[in-house]
Amino acid sequence: MRRVRRALEILVGVALAVAWAVTLRPTSLGGPATYVVVRGDSMLPDFHSGDLVVLQARSDYGPGDVVGYRVPDGEIGAGHVVVHRIVEGDGALGYTVEGDNNPAPDPWVPRARDVAGRVWLFVPGLGSVIVLAHQPAVAGALAVTLLVMWFVARETSRKRRPFSPPALPNPTA
Repeated sequence: MRRVRRALEILVGVALAVAWAVTLRPTSLGGPATYVVVRGDSMLPDFHSGDLVVLQARSDYGPGDVVGYRVPDGEIGAGHVVVHRIVEGDGALGYTVEGDNNPAPDPWVPRARDVAGRVWLFVPGLGSVIVLAHQPAVAGALAVTLLVMWFVARETSRKRRPFSPPALPNPTA
């Protein structure tokens, strides 16, 4: 029974790893997903500041798609990913994009090469936790906490070992 359970655990682990690699692996690791933390209120009521949005690259995009695109080089905010809805256009000539809560389209006209992907998944509020964890003081405190926990666990496991006296020298030798 233990072997069957262990085999099942391994099978589930491998299946989860494959599913992650195919769907959620970040583009920095050669995958299809880009992770963006929403900032601002331009996409209310669907997305709030602090939500985590996962974008997946597609071959084409069209009006109505909510996409993330990189602000073009030479513009203020160059390289940042903006999550807005495509209003019109195409990948060759550029898309007109606009936040759902904005009164006018964005000043940028991203082309297909600028689009990181279409919104595939979002987790409300998780982006705020990620941003907080990236703060140097919080990351340092977390590292120290983990180090202390490791030392305490190590000392606790040493105390639980049964005592065995050292071997005495053999007087006949």
